[in-house]
Amino acid sequence: MNPAPLRAVVDASVAVKIFVPEALSAQAQTVFMRFASENDAELIVPDLFFIECANVFWKWVQRSGYAGKDAREHMRDLAMLGLTAIPTQVLADEALGIALTHKITAYDACYLAAATQLKLPLITADEKLATKVAKGSCEVRWLGDIEAVSK
Repeated sequence: MNPAPLRAVVDASVAVKIFVPEALSAQAQTVFMRFASENDAELIVPDLFFIECANVFWKWVQRSGYAGKDAREHMRDLAMLGLTAIPTQVLADEALGIALTHKITAYDACYLAAATQLKLPLITADEKLATKVAKGSCEVRWLGDIEAVSK
């Protein structure tokens, strides 16, 4: 029996790891390679995902001497991944409720609201977030629990 196709909400903490080698980058590569290779696979993000990734790349440039040219290239590459973006407008009310309940940012709660509404798991590299909302209304998969596939 074949496993179900990969359908999940993925947050910015996972996506940025496919561009710069750091802890959990291999697992992030595994998630995105599986997404790219499976028919009917779908990774879903709130539309704020792109500006969150841009902010992470900006921080790398400011703090690590990372080349701005590379950061801009990564943003173009992100846009080409074929992610399904959903508007935050349809998530905002539920995200606020989740944020208030779990004492997390509305940004993080937006990903959880998407996962809850779509009845899909959320994949995150944010271990604190995964722990904090472990008993919430949707399945949260911490990236560190995903087995990396060797290339």
